[in-house]
Amino acid sequence: MRSVKVYQEAWPLHSPFVIARGSRNEATVVVVELTEDGIKAVGECTPYPRYGESVDSVMAQILSVGPQLEAGLERNALQKILPAGAARNAIDSALWDLEARRGNQSVTGLLQTLLPQTLTTAQTVSIGTPEQMAASASALWEKGATLLKVKLDDAMLTERIVAIREAAPQALLIVDANESWRSEGLAARCQLLADLGVAMLEQPLPAGDDKGLETFIHPLPICADESCHTRESLAALAGRYEMVNIKLDKTGGLTEALALADQAKQQGFELMLGCMLCTSRAISAALPLAPLVRFADLDGPTWLAVDVEPSLNFSTGLLHL
Repeated sequence: MRSVKVYQEAWPLHSPFVIARGSRNEATVVVVELTEDGIKAVGECTPYPRYGESVDSVMAQILSVGPQLEAGLERNALQKILPAGAARNAIDSALWDLEARRGNQSVTGLLQTLLPQTLTTAQTVSIGTPEQMAASASALWEKGATLLKVKLDDAMLTERIVAIREAAPQALLIVDANESWRSEGLAARCQLLADLGVAMLEQPLPAGDDKGLETFIHPLPICADESCHTRESLAALAGRYEMVNIKLDKTGGLTEALALADQAKQQGFELMLGCMLCTSRAISAALPLAPLVRFADLDGPTWLAVDVEPSLNFSTGLLHL
């Protein structure tokens, strides 16, 4: 018989995290602990209001399958009784962790995933004035970040991205608009980004309203984030996107994420691995996907004032494994 524990945690950020959708000062996560035969395993998720989730709703979903979990519910059955999302991710991650700990190894070890000694991760430049964003980009570059993820909304796009490019001329830039743009003028904006050497644009249009991406030849790859959750999303993305951003909180855990990665690659999409604001627990759960992707955006824990213990070893722009 397993014991199941579910609780929330709030982790203050060291500075505000500002995107097109708003500003945050803390990361709120839900944790699932499973204990079986003296082995304790954990899984973490970040409820996301954009997807209709709250801490209360996610905890209720988890508790709704508590009796099955206590009776020995396994990952494959979990996929059928909970929908994709944060709640399923926390449970799925805990079940993977439990399986790995039974063999005294990590999940990457269980899957025989070969990870590099150091993994390049994007460092996020959150929204501010052009001067603030340029200063942030310059400081991150000076500290060693080579891949910068620039958050933009619908205002001062040219001023902000030009200032950042001038401040960090050698940095690899990717841009995330978080659904804040519209079809009008999109082709010209994409050309501007391409002319400035931006390597990829993420989710410029609202999910469900991204047909405008079909109307012009993309001068840089465009990546689906909010428009891509699971394998079922892929059919609608062809002809609109060249990449997909895989996050465990969207797929409902590593089990579906691995299947999504495989099917997306078979269909010709390049991959990005992303995260929410989270602790090192959530990043550890996603690491088996790291060798499969073009871009890793795993800097969630680097925004925390204090990370969970034991924490992963981050330096600016790098995760040391």
